[in-house]
Amino acid sequence: MALEPGTTAVLRIEDRSSSQWVLTDGMEKVMMNESELEGADAAADEIEVFLYRNRQGGLSATPMIPHITKGRFGWAKVLKTSKRDGAVMDIGTTREVYVLPEDLPRFEELWPQPGDELFMTLRTDKSGDLFGRLATEERVLEVISEAPEEVFNKNLKARPYRLLPVGTFLVTIPEGYRVFVHESEREKEPRLGEEVDVRIIEVKEDGTLNGSLLPRKQERLGADAEAIRRYLEQAGGEMPFTDKSTPDEIREMFDMSKAAFKRALGTLMKNGQIVQEDGWTKLIR
Repeated sequence: MALEPGTTAVLRIEDRSSSQWVLTDGMEKVMMNESELEGADAAADEIEVFLYRNRQGGLSATPMIPHITKGRFGWAKVLKTSKRDGAVMDIGTTREVYVLPEDLPRFEELWPQPGDELFMTLRTDKSGDLFGRLATEERVLEVISEAPEEVFNKNLKARPYRLLPVGTFLVTIPEGYRVFVHESEREKEPRLGEEVDVRIIEVKEDGTLNGSLLPRKQERLGADAEAIRRYLEQAGGEMPFTDKSTPDEIREMFDMSKAAFKRALGTLMKNGQIVQEDGWTKLIR
C-alpha cells in the first residue's frame, strides 16, 4: 500500500548518516529531520511516524504522532484565524493544518477563536496537502456515547460542532454525549468550538440529549434584577419605567420581556433596593 500524507506508518531506518534521515517501507523513501527525534528511540531499526507533504512536494515524516489522522476524529485546538486562511489548527504534532474559510460558518462572528476546539479529522487535496475536515452529523452519531438518565437537569461542558438557524448541536466534554439546543433555548448563538455550559432538559430514548443555554429561572431573575439596578445607578437613581410600562418600551430599553421585567422589579422591591412613585422607579440609597 502506497504511503499517504495524513496517515501513520512504521518504517525502516535506511540511512541515519546526516541530519536528514532516510526511512523506507521497502518501496518508497521518506525524509525525516534528525532534530525531531527527541523522545524517540534513535537506536531502533524501525520507527512509527506521521507522514505529511513538505513544501517541496515530497513526503516527509515526524515521530510526533498527532491525535488526529485521516479517518480518525478528535478535538483540535484553534491557534489563530484569518479571513484568507481560515483556522490554523494544532493537531498534536509539528505540522499545523488549516480548516479553510469555506468550511467555517457563513458569519465570521461565529468562527472559532484561539483556544476553541473543533471536532475534526484530516483530509488531503489533489496535491496531497493536509487540511482539517469538520465532523459531519453522520460521523458524530457514530462516535457519541449514550447518555444516562442521571444527567437530567445537570450542567455539562460542551462544544458546538454544527450551527443551524433552528438550533445548535454540541458534544459534551469529556463524556461525548450529543446535545441539541433549540434556538429558543439560547440568548445568542455560540461560536463553533466554543466551550459552553449546557443544562440538560431532556434525555431521549436513543441516549441523545436536549439542552438549554439559558440560566435557570432563579438565575435569570438575579441577572435581570442586576441589569435594572445597574441602569438605575447610571441614570442617577431614577428611571421613567415601572411595571406599568409597555412591553415595547421594556424590550427596547432592557431587552427583556415585560414579565421578566416585573419579576426583576419585584425582586428589587422585596430586597428593599427600589420604590415606584408617580410613574418612576427610584433606587433606595
